[in-house]
Amino acid sequence: MGKVEDLIRNYEEFARLPWDERIAGAERVWFVIHDPADERRVRRRLGEFANATARAGHLWKPVDLTDAFAEWMAEHDYRDMYFEEPEQIEPSLADFAQRVADRVADALASATPDTVVAVTGAAACFGFTRISELIDEVADDIQGRLLVFFPGSHEGNVFRLLDARDGWNYRAVPITA
Repeated sequence: MGKVEDLIRNYEEFARLPWDERIAGAERVWFVIHDPADERRVRRRLGEFANATARAGHLWKPVDLTDAFAEWMAEHDYRDMYFEEPEQIEPSLADFAQRVADRVADALASATPDTVVAVTGAAACFGFTRISELIDEVADDIQGRLLVFFPGSHEGNVFRLLDARDGWNYRAVPITA
């Protein structure tokens, strides 16, 4: 069996476990950890993760962040200036981070306590906002589970998106192959 098949199997086994409704939102976060080189393979198999969720007796709600930065930039009044002077974008990135958090929060708001809200496209946010800040922003809105497809690594409780040098310590549950 390949790595992606192992991820799907391990995810389904985890999703079948009883869900403790007494835990805090931050503890309802699951990360499917995979090698960044496998990102396309994982995305191509998202339907199988959705099917595994259904077999485990839960609902599936996808949220894709892949185009979030491009959409935000296209709407921004100062986009032309940012292309000419990219260093000027830094103060506006808090607005982008809030836009991403709002997108995920909207999905969480329409979910039930039996729903897995599945976030793809985390890598597209790299360098513009931190996934740790996104999770902190939406943690109180998680009724069911928040599943983040995470191209990176996990050692101990430290997660590194795209294997970047600066990781963060987090309470999310890692699901690996």
